[in-house]
Amino acid sequence: MDARAHSPFVAISSAKVTNSQRSQRFKFSLLIFFALCILSLIVLIKAKTTSTLRENALLFFYGIFVTSFQLSRLAGALLYQRKAQQDFIKPNYEPYVSVVVPCKNEEGAIEKTVLMCAGADYPLEKLELIFINDGSTDNTYKVLLNVKKKLRPEFAQRLTIINFEKNRGKRHAMAEGFRRAKGDIVVQLDSDSYIVPETFRELILPFADSEIGAVTAHAEPENAEKNFWTKMQAAYYFVSFRIMKAAECTFGLVLCCSGCSSSYRKSTVLPILDQWLGEKFLGLPVTWGDDRSLTSWVIRRGYKTTYVENAKAMTVVPENSKQLIKQQLRWKKSWIINSYLTSRFIFRADSFFAAAYFFPLAIITILTPFVAVSALIVSPLQGLWPLYYLIGLILINSLLVLYYRSLSPGNRFWPYFYAWTLFNTFFLSFLLFWAVIKIQDRGWGTR
Repeated sequence: MDARAHSPFVAISSAKVTNSQRSQRFKFSLLIFFALCILSLIVLIKAKTTSTLRENALLFFYGIFVTSFQLSRLAGALLYQRKAQQDFIKPNYEPYVSVVVPCKNEEGAIEKTVLMCAGADYPLEKLELIFINDGSTDNTYKVLLNVKKKLRPEFAQRLTIINFEKNRGKRHAMAEGFRRAKGDIVVQLDSDSYIVPETFRELILPFADSEIGAVTAHAEPENAEKNFWTKMQAAYYFVSFRIMKAAECTFGLVLCCSGCSSSYRKSTVLPILDQWLGEKFLGLPVTWGDDRSLTSWVIRRGYKTTYVENAKAMTVVPENSKQLIKQQLRWKKSWIINSYLTSRFIFRADSFFAAAYFFPLAIITILTPFVAVSALIVSPLQGLWPLYYLIGLILINSLLVLYYRSLSPGNRFWPYFYAWTLFNTFFLSFLLFWAVIKIQDRGWGTR
């Protein structure tokens, strides 16, 4: 007779599992109920706006288009969990890994980045760290040398420091890291970012699949609690990674493996390294958008790109409006250039993804500032207030927030996603116009 049949501990354990399952089912039922309520309200709002179709056809059709597209992305994100569980992963897969970190003027943050990388949960004999000082004008290089002296010998010998006396740009620093790397896999980090040590292995495991060319981690702001601006970005980052990139991951084509925390198969990158490094647009070198561009080159070569929720990365985000706007302007310039370059091959890579996701996303991004002008400026001048437009905007984002809450109940930044939505609608969307005007200004812009 099985002794466990009379064990009170087994009975209690079973009860706990049952209660947990009931709780999960109840939460899921609530999620479905609220989602259906929001969908009903969205349909009602769209029905109301039908009466103004003749007055503002652009606003009406744009609303229908955006709503449908956002719902499709949400559906893609819902499929991510199942796809991730079905992916074949070899738990004992341990290739040699090189961590490459370009840095410029990061004397205050670079020591922590080195220590966190050195503490990665990965066999030390299969790990190397390469830090490239890209012409810093502060004490970044001295800090790197001092950190190496303080490390235990077995760690210090794994750390290579490359010093550029003159600034060459992030792409050149990254390229030098790729060329020097001994690893089969290259982990690319920003100088103010790191992979949470105990999740480092998660960023490597997907490469057991020979079709994977690049992997991006789930990044969160380390300085999220600093102020309103950082809290708003914390909410945006969660949605951007766990919903948007997760949706792209269901196609096996994440469009941008984030520069702050991604990994690449070196054999995939080396053949196109010089082309990526020498990339030009309108006759001038492209000095930003290195992550989005490198991801596009990987996809162009026929490899899959993916997102791994369990690989956790921490990064530092802008702490004031001036820094944030400069960053967003740089990102929009990068988006313009790389969307054009990607559009030239994406149909060959995956025609369904191109038609169902890439081009609709591009169209929405281009139309958004024009629609915002129409809804928020032109229509009020004509006596038509954009009430339904704004309500519809809040409702569709409420679906994202609802899913956000179900994925991370303990995350306290979800209300700030509404703030981000309004900030994006009333201000950031218009940056696309300025990005077009300033597209030939290839300065970095943040500092």
